[in-house]
Amino acid sequence: MRELFQQELREVQDRLVEISTLVEASISNATRAFAESDVKLAEQVITDDTKIDELTVSLDELAINILARQQPVARDLRIVVSALRISASLERMGDMSEHIAQLTRYRFPEKVIPKQLRTIFGEMGKLDIEVARNLTILLRTEDVKVAEQIRIDDDKMDELHQSVFDKVLGDSWKGGAEDTVDATLASRYHERFADHAVSIAKKVQYLATGDWQVGYIGH
Repeated sequence: MRELFQQELREVQDRLVEISTLVEASISNATRAFAESDVKLAEQVITDDTKIDELTVSLDELAINILARQQPVARDLRIVVSALRISASLERMGDMSEHIAQLTRYRFPEKVIPKQLRTIFGEMGKLDIEVARNLTILLRTEDVKVAEQIRIDDDKMDELHQSVFDKVLGDSWKGGAEDTVDATLASRYHERFADHAVSIAKKVQYLATGDWQVGYIGH
């Protein structure tokens, strides 16, 4: 029974990595579609989000089944409960990618963001892709150094997010109301994507070390 239980716990981890890998692909495709006004790729991101949702539901069902049958305690209990919370954050990250893709579709054939903001959004997209890549590594390895890098990248994202607001509220901003709304929403989606990754990193850090404060993960 114990061997079966450990196998189920490994399956929980494997499924988290699988979902995270899909989220990584989702944000990579979403940011590319956003930058290039590629409506076909945007549609793919929107369609693929269903797979993330389905896998999340399946993982949650597995975790709840483990709780009901095995009644885990101590670290094993923390692993299963954390998996439920991590899967919810991964699902939300997929939603953020989908929202970015939806903006691309709504504004096609025009680009969503005016020229003066495209460099900033290019940097935001690269950061989110890096965050997603590191998150998959973190879920596979529980390496707290990777968790720290996610936090660092999130701080950079927060700075870029603030710079978008500074631009759209500044005297030199030439965009219309629609441009302002699109830029604000897109920036928020990127920022929230990274925030959810930090939330996951904090939980993995705790599982790995038993300490919420290592490396100061979180806000």
